[in-house]
Amino acid sequence: MVKARRTTHRSKAGRKLYAVRDSKGRFKDIQTYERAQRADLAHASLAEVKARAKKKVAKKTAKKTAKKKVAKKR
Repeated sequence: MVKARRTTHRSKAGRKLYAVRDSKGRFKDIQTYERAQRADLAHASLAEVKARAKKKVAKKTAKKTAKKKVAKKR
């Protein structure tokens, strides 16, 4: 997925704005900088999602091996 390009503008009040364009170059959405920043921080990157999944799998396998070791000792 390609990240949408943003063009910066200023509102009448002086706030920084981001204008997101669609594939045809038309304005798709205009956001304030603060709102766009919060949305960016809320979304996890693909690398973060993969790392979280990898960590979860490693945790599961560690639990399974720990259970097997306990069962063998008895």
